[in-house]
Amino acid sequence: MLSGIGIPGLILILVIALVIFGPKKLPEIGKAMGQTLKEFRNSTKDLTQDDEAERKKQ
Repeated sequence: MLSGIGIPGLILILVIALVIFGPKKLPEIGKAMGQTLKEFRNSTKDLTQDDEAERKKQ
């Protein structure tokens, strides 16, 4: 996922985010992104489980 970015690119992105959003907003943004990823993962897992259950019925 991050293999194309590398460590210097990741540091640059974090510095730009710090300048744009400020140090007080970054933890809130990180928490919101984490929750979004968790919900996406759970939804994807549910969909794959539904597909597997459907295949077992046939």
